[in-house]
Amino acid sequence: MSQVSPIQVQKYLSGIDYPCDRDGLVSAARDNGADSEIIDTLQDLPNRTFDGPNAVSEAIF
Repeated sequence: MSQVSPIQVQKYLSGIDYPCDRDGLVSAARDNGADSEIIDTLQDLPNRTFDGPNAVSEAIF
């Protein structure tokens, strides 16, 4: 699905409070300076609540 790595994604989601929905993930990544590739990857996630970093990684990869 994506060219980004789990480490890249999690770098921009550090400090986020879970559970968190897709829009919250996108907002946090933007606030942490994520580039457009990371933002696009997060925006492509299903519109649901994620209970932690592993759930985000599983949905992306």
